Amino acid sequence: MKAILSVAIITISFGILSYVLFLSLNSFTFVQVQAQNVTNIIQTNNNTNNNNSESQIYIPPTISKEAQEILKNSTTNSSTLVTPSPDDLEGWLELNQQQSSIVMQFSQPIVDSYQPNITAMKLGDMDVLDINPKDWEDNSEVLVYVHGGGDTLLDANSTLGNVAPVANSTKLRVISVDYSLTPFSKWNQTTDEVISVIQALKDQGYSLDDIAMYGDSAGGGLIAGSVLKMWDEGLGMPAALVLWSPWVDVTGIGDTYFTLENADPFITNDSERDMADAYANPSDQKYPYVSPVYSNYRNGFPSTLIQGGTKEMLLSDFVRSYQALDQAGIPVKLGICEGMPHVFQTFFFHNTTESNMAISKTSDFLKEYLDY
Repeated sequence: MKAILSVAIITISFGILSYVLFLSLNSFTFVQVQAQNVTNIIQTNNNTNNNNSESQIYIPPTISKEAQEILKNSTTNSSTLVTPSPDDLEGWLELNQQQSSIVMQFSQPIVDSYQPNITAMKLGDMDVLDINPKDWEDNSEVLVYVHGGGDTLLDANSTLGNVAPVANSTKLRVISVDYSLTPFSKWNQTTDEVISVIQALKDQGYSLDDIAMYGDSAGGGLIAGSVLKMWDEGLGMPAALVLWSPWVDVTGIGDTYFTLENADPFITNDSERDMADAYANPSDQKYPYVSPVYSNYRNGFPSTLIQGGTKEMLLSDFVRSYQALDQAGIPVKLGICEGMPHVFQTFFFHNTTESNMAISKTSDFLKEYLDY
């Protein structure tokens, strides 16, 4: 059980599930529970990986008291997930089954607390989950979600805890895409699957002006790459994109991949290369559909919100993406939150001042560009 929990936190670190703790209306009690669980998992991980170097995490006094408390209980960088080789299909399948089972146990109580309506269905040939917030009223707008997980782990069902709070805040219908995981699917097939969901929504009568997309970590990179492919294929553009801590350069050569590797308690470079190589051959990894930061963006790309934290190893990706979009004249907002780690919007930091603000900003952005 300790070994399983050790692996679980790393999976979460790639943005695959931010809601690993029970939601509570009592914020102070909730933070205490969060902090204790973070501590327990990290201590388990450190005890079983004694050969790995440990790094103290700086606790900035400039962040909320709730966030400080959580960071105090996660003061060692513990991302030591051992991933299979890129072509080890059986190894990836086993790892994914472990992670899906673990995070689902944590996710379900979160979903239950929001009481959304959830329907498994097909859109075209794709399996999706249709999530409607409690007391939802159809306004003809839809938000398409693509989960994270290094392109290799989890699914629409296990990541429902990442969707329910956003559906509740935005009051939007959310479609969560159950895309094929790497290495069973490479980037070209996976981006086609995401595009096929958008096409199926159009076939149902949705206008692209009424469709927005959001994703976290690898999911953020996947929707950006898919939309670039839509552009090149003349399929039109959705109204807006929201990218939470997006992994948009799978080559991992940006500045903060090195300068901030030990700043974030939830993510390191250790396993990223296996995930990247499973998703795309090294020769393809600078292709814009794989690493969208290398795209020659041009006017007409959707308005985009990028969010991240100052502790994130991927911070270079966010800055470079913002610069590329801004220089192309595309409406883009970059929200960098002081002292926050990877995918802090939900993560262990859910229900903190910083998380609540980020989700509120996401909701405001979507309301502006979907015009509802």
